Amino acid sequence: MLTCRHLATRPRIDTDMTARAIEAPEQEQKRAALGYLHSAWVEARIEGIDGDCLAQACLFAAFAEFVTTYGEEAAAHFAEGLPVRIRNGEFSLAAVRQ
Repeated sequence: MLTCRHLATRPRIDTDMTARAIEAPEQEQKRAALGYLHSAWVEARIEGIDGDCLAQACLFAAFAEFVTTYGEEAAAHFAEGLPVRIRNGEFSLAAVRQ
């Protein structure tokens, strides 16, 4: 299982927001990352970028980062588990009912 790279190994940027992010637990880091990605996604869609094109670019960027961080074998091992996780609904967004 891949987890967020330990923050101490990353280059430090000297801002208050980054300092708070460095101290945040991994789940909070993931939530913040999803928030940034969601904002960028919305902005790209407003600019007319197709959702499928965005998804492919995001997957490429994500796997390139995994390979850079963990190596090809670990990234491939992670990818091997994706079919089961997808079929189990782990990536399905629950519909909000009102």
